[in-house]
Order: sequence, then C-alpha cells, then structure tokens
Amino acid sequence: MGSNSSRISDLPKNEYLKKLSGTESVSENDPFWNQLLSFSFPAPTSSTELKLLEEATISVCKSLVENNPRTGNLAALIKVFLSRTKELKLSAECQNHIFIWQTHNALFIICCLLKIFICEMSEEELQLHFTYEEKSPGSYSSDSEDLLEELLCCLMQLITDIPLLDITYEISVEAISTMVVFLSCQLFHKEVLRQSISHKYLMRGPCLPYTSKLVKTLLYNFIRQEKPPPLGSHVFPQQSDGGGLLYGLASGVATGLWTVFTLGGVGSKAAASPELPSPLANQSLLLLLVLANLTDAPDAPNPYRQAIMSFKNTQDSSSFPSSIPHAFQINFNSLYTALCEQQTSDQATLLLYTLLHQNSNVRTYMLARTDMENLVLPILEILYHVEERNSHHVYMALIILLILTEDDGFNRSIHEVILKNITWYSERVLTEISLGSLLILVVIRTIQYNMTRTRDKYLHTNCLAALANMSAQFRSLHQYAAQRIISLFSLLSKKHNKVLEQATQSLRGSVSSSDVPPPDYAQDLNVIEEVIRMMLEIINSCLTNSLHHNPNLVYALLYKRDLFEQFQTHPSFEDIMQNIDLVITFFSSRLLQAGAELSVERVLEIIKQGVVALPKDRLKKFPELKFKYVEEEQPEEFFIPYVWSLVYNSAVGLYWNPQDIQLFTMDSD
Repeated sequence: MGSNSSRISDLPKNEYLKKLSGTESVSENDPFWNQLLSFSFPAPTSSTELKLLEEATISVCKSLVENNPRTGNLAALIKVFLSRTKELKLSAECQNHIFIWQTHNALFIICCLLKIFICEMSEEELQLHFTYEEKSPGSYSSDSEDLLEELLCCLMQLITDIPLLDITYEISVEAISTMVVFLSCQLFHKEVLRQSISHKYLMRGPCLPYTSKLVKTLLYNFIRQEKPPPLGSHVFPQQSDGGGLLYGLASGVATGLWTVFTLGGVGSKAAASPELPSPLANQSLLLLLVLANLTDAPDAPNPYRQAIMSFKNTQDSSSFPSSIPHAFQINFNSLYTALCEQQTSDQATLLLYTLLHQNSNVRTYMLARTDMENLVLPILEILYHVEERNSHHVYMALIILLILTEDDGFNRSIHEVILKNITWYSERVLTEISLGSLLILVVIRTIQYNMTRTRDKYLHTNCLAALANMSAQFRSLHQYAAQRIISLFSLLSKKHNKVLEQATQSLRGSVSSSDVPPPDYAQDLNVIEEVIRMMLEIINSCLTNSLHHNPNLVYALLYKRDLFEQFQTHPSFEDIMQNIDLVITFFSSRLLQAGAELSVERVLEIIKQGVVALPKDRLKKFPELKFKYVEEEQPEEFFIPYVWSLVYNSAVGLYWNPQDIQLFTMDSD
C-alpha cells in the first residue's frame, strides 16, 4: 500500500497501490508483494470508516479494473495469497506473526478489490479478470479458468482447518467476510439469482466436499461467541525504540514502508459504532444464513441447506442413512444455550426459525427440553417490543411460536413453568405467572397492536393460530390472561359494530356523484367476522377441553356476559355460541342461587364447585383446533432479500454504497 502513509487521503497517491493498479505486470515472485503486504492499521469496522476507505481507493480500483485484463496483477495477488495459505497452519502452530500478518493483509486487499469488481461488472466479466496467464499476455487460457474457484476452496479450507488463536482470529474473520463478498452479486440484482458462477462453484467440484465441515465450523463459531483478542496481541506492534525481533524483521522485509495507517489521520477518533462482542460469530452466522438460502441448482439441491436440515446431536449414536449427504454431528446442548442467549439479533432468530422448521432432530430435542422458558422468553420479549423491531423479526418470532405450539407436549408444559417478576412486561406487575399465561398475554398484545397500527392480516392469522393450537391445553390461566382474552373479544365486538354501522349508513345514503369508490365495508366486515369466529373457537376449545382447569376464564366470561348476547343468533356464530351460552347460563344460575354481593373469592369457589356438576354431554363437540405452519411458495423471494438486508446492516468490516443496492429498498424494514 504505501511508504510513510498515515492519512487516508494519501492512498490514491500511494506508490505501491499505483503499481498494483498500473499498466506494468508484476510477477507473483516479485519482492514487491512483501513490500505491499507489510502494512499495519486498525481494521476499519464502522460503515463510516469503510466508506472513507472505499472513497479514497476508488480511483486505484478503477485503474485496476481497466488495466488488470492486460497485467493480470489481481490474479498474481491471489496466487501470492494461495501460496501463503499452504503454510498458514504451520505458521499458526509456530506463532509466526509476520507470515500470518502479511497473509491477512493480502486477503484484506483481495476482499476490498473483489467487492468493487463484483459491484462494477457482471460475473462473466469478473471471471475474465481471474483467467489471465503471464505466458500469454492479453489472452485468456483454459489452464487458469479455475483461479476463482481455487480461491473459494482455499477460503473454505482456511475457515475450517486453521486453528482459532489470537494471531489467526482476524484472518478467520476476513476469510468469512471474503466469502460473503464472493456471494454478494445478489445485492446488485432486483431478481433472485437462481444460476450464477458462485452457485456453480459452491455446489459442485472441489468445494463440495467441504460443505458439512464448513457448516459445522460456522455453527460452532456462532455457539462459542469467541471475542476478538486484546488489541496488540494479533497485529505486529510498532515499538517506539525500534527494538524487538518482530519489528526489526518487519522493517527489514519492507524498508521505507508506510507508518501505522490510521483512518482519518493519526490521532483522530473513529466514528462511534456499536461493537459486537464477537465479530467472528456474527460474520459466521451471516455467511451460514446466506449459504442456507442459496437457491437449488437446476440439477441438485442446495448442499448447505441439506447439511443444516440433517445434522444430529453428538449424543445420538444412530448411524446416518446413506441417502443423507453432508451429515455431521454437533453438541445440541451448546447450540440450544447459544440460541437462547443470542435472540436479540434478527440473524439469531432467523437461525432458530431455520433449525426448528427444517431440522427435525433439532426440533425434537428442543421440544424435549425441561427449560423451554430460556428459549421462549426471549421470543416473547421480541414480540412485546414490537414497536422497536422490524416486521421481519416479528414475523420470525411469531412463526417460531406457531411451530412450537404445534406440539401438544409443549402446550401442556408451558403452563407448568412458573415465572416470577417479569420486569420487561410493564402493563401490569406480574409477580407470579405461568409461561403459558405470559405467552397468551404477549400474543394478544401483538394482535391488539396490529389492529390499531399495521393491520396486517398475515400477522393476525399467525397470532390466532398459535392461540388456537394452545387452547385445548390451557391450564390454570392467570386472571389477567383470562381478562385479556375477553378484552380482545370486546375490542373485536366494538370494531364489528362500528363497521356494521358504517356499512348500514353507506347503504342508506344517497348515491354520490363523486368518482371516488365507497369503502368496501363488506370485505372489512368479513375479515372482522373471521377473526371473531376464531376467537369464539379458541374460547370454546378451552371450555370443552379444560373447563375444570380454568375458573378464571369462566369468571371473565360471566363478568362480560353481555358481550356475547348479540352473537347468539348471528348466522356466522350461532353454532359455536351454543357451548359458550350454555356455560354462561349454567354458572349465572348458580351465582343467582348463591345470592347478591358475592366476593371474588366466593364467585371462584362457586365456579369450581359448579364445574363438577356441569353436564359435559350437553357440550357440543367440534373438530380439534390445529394449525400447522406452511412455508409460502417460493420462500426464497422473501428470505433471500431478508438475509442480504441483515448482511448489509450487520456485517462487520463490509460496506456497500446504498445507491448500488438493487435487491431491496433502503427505506424498508
């Protein structure tokens, strides 16, 4: 990069960068590479720093784009890197700081250049830049067509084989980042890419055998959440007295090298940005999600998705069927713990969804856990703070609940877990409540928020489906949870009456001469009645299956009995109202017999006694409420833009100009 360069503004004039991007070919054996790669600076992490770096080097990169087809200097740089990686494992074992440091610098430059090349040109043009042969200047030889593929395989080897030490942490992060960049061509296309050179390399040929090992390594990186080493333990330190073997060797390798390069100039402060506890874990998770959501090849399924779908617990001694490729084992207890602890991020929630939905081994293990509250509580907290979350994160959390509530064992066990002092629930002090009652409260709150704000039918449907799945297993509902169920019905009832009144007035009114069409009250009414029907079915399911376990729900029904009168003769609800009306009439009669001015405790006592006497055979049986999550057709149309938006917003050390992004709009959430 440069001699005595300390300011970012000096980079375009840097003699080493000018030579790299110039018109002269540099052999891979030239001492120039040792000089170019012997720089040290704090790696940029914030988007502000990365933007400054990109803007300062854009002229150099454009020169390289123009001259590289003739010089092949990019290919030479990659060959230098490839030759160094062959000794990287040994260098790590021998603590060869300088070798690893220079190899990291080579990869850092490659990553920066590759990102700009991918943004500036098509994949076909990019491939031409990697096929230069020095023996045939200006022409492209079939002998070197796989240099790009060789780089990708090398990165996979580096990620999976190099031991994670203080001195290898940064190069491991950089290798993962470079793989993300390699796949980032999707960002510059509005349509989902279904066939590309990157897909071809990753899904067949020499890269394919690394599939399971790569997925396993990325998962373990996420699980371990390794923090970066202390500053100075992984980059060669410049000593003020010029002493020390390390500094002396570095100075000898590159005489007259640039001094420590600091973004914005020596002594300036970097832009403030939230620091991630583990850049390696974050980057690994993003790459894993990108790989898992690649579209299938025309002749083969996505092997990375296959690996994610089929891995097993290390404690599972059964053999893998021969029909399952890319299988491996991982410690499920460690994975479960990491997933519970990391649910504050979109990407961790998306991983949890992916595993629950696609890997039956993981789903079975999680549903058998006796500490499900550790997983469910973070998901409920996401939904509770719906105003602060983007819609995709809320959807993922909600679908996770829907998948969990498909299991009857889960629906029973959550009412047996008693929680104390839920501090983040601010509407009411909850000193003691079951996990099941808390789940009901949060889902109902989400429905009410949606009714007044977003009015998203998809969100409504999934919330109600989760409640419906649980309803037959409602046990010992907290009095506040029972109240909120009836309060939601009250809100729906008022909304129904309001729309009905508006529709009636619209029909009575004279035909307007305005060209503006009247609101479609019939459709609005139909939607509200569907939701009301669902709520009545949920209440009915609880009464017919677990009435004796829920005196608080009966109490709430009796307290608001007038709400249900208008629906007794409604053709859409007449059948489902029979049981509810029977329960209200039966218990109202018993309360009447007990006299006036009864205390809450006395009413509950009468309800508990009456449950035994209620003739169960008079309750009409309805089909069991069971809803199963079914992924949309062509799910990649949703998940691929979502994953890349996470990469764009969350990746460490990567920056893309928002004006270049085509896959999603920058103002969307």
